[in-house]
Amino acid sequence: MAALAWLLIPLFAVVGAAIWGSWASRDKTTGDVAELAGYARFRDAMERSHATPAHSASAAPAPSPAVASASASALPERDASPATTTG
Repeated sequence: MAALAWLLIPLFAVVGAAIWGSWASRDKTTGDVAELAGYARFRDAMERSHATPAHSASAAPAPSPAVASASASALPERDASPATTTG
């Protein structure tokens, strides 16, 4: 009976190796296809967001001087003195 128990150990090892081998060699391309398609959509979206026509910047109407001065006066003033470091 002890000999039978010692023969079961390699048998379980072979069955375990067969299960692991079939799992390791499975077809993994289905996930890659979805990932690559998502990356292509992302790349297209980034190209569209950075591509602006040259005429769109000059086509915007310039604000009137009254609006420009009002928006400039609404901004808080900052201290113009340079920061000093001690060290």
